[in-house]
Amino acid sequence: MSVRPEEVSAVLRDRLAGYRDELELTSTGIVLQVGDGIAQVYGLSEAMSQELIDFGGGIFGIALNLEEDTVGVVLLGPDEQISEGDEAHTTGTIAETRVGNALFGRVITPLGEPLDEQTRGPIETEETAPLEVIAPGVVKRQPVHEPLRTGIKAIDAAIPIGRGQRELIIGDRQTGKSQIAIDAIVNQRDTGVKCVYVAVGQKLSTIRRLVATLEEQGALEYTCVVVATASDPAPLQYIAPYAGCAIGEYVRDQGGHALVVYDDLSKHAQAYRQMSLLLRRPPGREAYPGDVFNLHSRLLERAAKMSDELGAGSLTALPIVETQEGDFSAYIPTNVVSITDGQIYLEPRLFNEGQRPAINIGMSVSRVGSDAQSKMMKQVGSRLKLDLASYREYESFAQFGADLDEDTRKILTQGQRMVEVLKQPPLEPMEEVEQVIILYAATRGHLLDVPVADVTEVEPLLINYVREKAPEFVRSLEETQALSDEDEARLADLIETFKREWRLQHTE
Repeated sequence: MSVRPEEVSAVLRDRLAGYRDELELTSTGIVLQVGDGIAQVYGLSEAMSQELIDFGGGIFGIALNLEEDTVGVVLLGPDEQISEGDEAHTTGTIAETRVGNALFGRVITPLGEPLDEQTRGPIETEETAPLEVIAPGVVKRQPVHEPLRTGIKAIDAAIPIGRGQRELIIGDRQTGKSQIAIDAIVNQRDTGVKCVYVAVGQKLSTIRRLVATLEEQGALEYTCVVVATASDPAPLQYIAPYAGCAIGEYVRDQGGHALVVYDDLSKHAQAYRQMSLLLRRPPGREAYPGDVFNLHSRLLERAAKMSDELGAGSLTALPIVETQEGDFSAYIPTNVVSITDGQIYLEPRLFNEGQRPAINIGMSVSRVGSDAQSKMMKQVGSRLKLDLASYREYESFAQFGADLDEDTRKILTQGQRMVEVLKQPPLEPMEEVEQVIILYAATRGHLLDVPVADVTEVEPLLINYVREKAPEFVRSLEETQALSDEDEARLADLIETFKREWRLQHTE
């Protein structure tokens, strides 16, 4: 058999084309100890904090403890396949997740792997981003001034949320915390805001219900659900909020608007406590490590409204924290309250009394305030908080059965109707103009002669009446976003006319 020179030269050219003269340096270590999702590795002197460590067989970990001789690695997979004496290699990359528009409409793991691949196929994106980045500095931001409307009257009127804000949702379990976040996501349907829902330490059945609800409401198409269930390893629960934040930051940095819900940071802190104790870090208050404040501050500080020069995008954060028996002074609740720009407090007593959503407006606050409201919402909502506070004070006083003067009786009568107006069924967000109409009627005393039991029935009827009888007036409010004196007189006239017609129908 003869060898042809051109064949030899063709083979050599192919081989030389793939030749690279760069050195590939990998640091290799030996596993000294493994168990409970933690591996102690000797010899990784070049490892970086938060670097991905490859144990082979598709199992990776994140280097968290960089000690003098060993590296403490938290494993992102099962530790049964790793034994003492196995090799571990540095990868040279910081822990990262997939990002991109292809993730919206999908249910994924914190590392960007699809959990709905059987029904929706693989995720078509090659873009990645580090789980942790430094939050934008002061110069890169601008003040929060655009409203992020939730469609919930009590929030949009009294505790407004702005794009780029961090608003905590706090309360005992089973008081409707997650429902408020879901309603806020559903209300972004036609606003162009992309949403990320991070579920940390929840049951699979709860997450299935959530995804089904979002799909029914047409909200899943612009929502990415990041899942680290209660049965997942603590390291996956630990990185889940950072992964959700990275996905939201991708949208923000493209000049878009994103809303990220962290449900919830109490379970996130517990997962971090578990990892820290297994890594033998010194425990502090309630056995949490000393850097648990930094754990949440470096996450929530990444929410921002960017400057016009950087695209004017925004990332809004709605962290959720669970309290025990309403204990605000527990370690994690006080930490997160001090980091965020306000809180929405859900009270079990109100929930049990049938006040849904069970928001205690007196204990809730938005530090952005009316900067994140339209002019007409400021006009009708400015008196709401004060009037409700007066009502709650006089309500407790009236329980003693004392004789009440006319002014006190009026405050109680008005307050009862305002409480009824603020009730709102889940998954029924209201447009801003509709909120303004009913809140104007409540705060200006137009419902004083409507029986308390009929207020919830009157509300949708009144809104439909105004829309049908004065469509041009409603369009004008939507365009100007303000109530002039003429508008107020027109709205008051429409409300009184509606009440007369409603009474006639009731007496027939």
